[in-house]
Amino acid sequence: MSGQRVVITGIGAISALGTGADHNFAQVLGGRSAIGMLELAGALQRPGVPAAQITFPLPPVITGAELAQFDRHAVLAWIAASEALQQAGLSSAMEPSMDSGVFWGTGMGGATTVEAGYTDLFIDGKKRVRPMTVVAAMNNAAAAHIALRCGFGGTVNNYSSACVSSAQAIGEAYRHIHHGYGARVLAGGSEALLSYAVVSAWEALRVLAPADGQTGERSCRPFAASRSGLVLGEGAAAVMLESLASAQARGATILAELVAYGSSNDATHITRPDASGQARAMRMALQQSGLDGAAIGYINAHGAGTPAGDLAESQSIRLAFGAATDAIPVSSTKSMHGHTLGAAGALEFVITVQALRSGALPPTAFLDRADPACDLQHIAGQALHGRTVKAALSNSFAFGGSNVALIVAQYEAP
Repeated sequence: MSGQRVVITGIGAISALGTGADHNFAQVLGGRSAIGMLELAGALQRPGVPAAQITFPLPPVITGAELAQFDRHAVLAWIAASEALQQAGLSSAMEPSMDSGVFWGTGMGGATTVEAGYTDLFIDGKKRVRPMTVVAAMNNAAAAHIALRCGFGGTVNNYSSACVSSAQAIGEAYRHIHHGYGARVLAGGSEALLSYAVVSAWEALRVLAPADGQTGERSCRPFAASRSGLVLGEGAAAVMLESLASAQARGATILAELVAYGSSNDATHITRPDASGQARAMRMALQQSGLDGAAIGYINAHGAGTPAGDLAESQSIRLAFGAATDAIPVSSTKSMHGHTLGAAGALEFVITVQALRSGALPPTAFLDRADPACDLQHIAGQALHGRTVKAALSNSFAFGGSNVALIVAQYEAP
């Protein structure tokens, strides 16, 4: 497909594993789990729930009176965005740029700010909520704050499509640049939903994994015969996408090339995944990239750890890749950083980019015995090193039937 080539010049991430894309990648390569037992602020608790919770102090990127405008997910967003901007060699205080935009994803945005307001009114008996509640709670707050702080005056879009939100943001940013609507887009997503009400709602849905042991670190076991559900997490990740011409003109270091974005909807059920719908997204990405299935050297699976979801994804990969499936290493890093919902696609895409560049493929942790029905080439327990990966695929699937497949490839100069 003709159009602008889209390259990656910066990445950033924060999760329960720690701050920084490199740190997060080192942790998943080591098979280290950041999953523990959830501890909420205040008297309202959900005892016995495992979660991938950020318990360390956040970098002080937002301070003082300005903090009142920021929900936690927007603070996480700026931490990840700042790292991506710095690596790309772009100042966070640029002159306004009409060729630069922000495409951001979040599942529920400032839901914890809304919950805090309800707590103030209906539990604590206060007569008012904090003045900046609306600004902090709106779903496009993170995207808007990033654009304001960067001086990016081009298109700013917010995507809220459950667990594909940030993958969709990256994919739509790819299209935006590819078709010449802008020169660069900071794309990604953030989520911070570990609150009493949100966790209670997920518990009611009966998809959360029970705690495994006293620490809970082994609770998320994607593709395992013993898998029992997903584990919620929080975090953010960002990628700086640019047209090749933009990156070359300013002498940027090119990390990799985003070559395809496949998107589909199951159109079958609001929560039950459909293998054929997922396969359509992967096939679309392969067709767009011009690659055959054998060219994909790694798949970062959605792999949330639910019985139905992991089975459907295993089937969908076989439908999309056919005979090539058995030669493609597959892993789910959610086993270590949890399911960060609207941020998951971006966080896992950043990890996929790092795997491509390093030739080191992260494992699915705690995959002691794979479900025979999930018959893929699993990277179980230990990372694979010294691999030559020309292209890699990252999957994201969501309630509502939305599916996204992103393909990243080694950059080759024209």
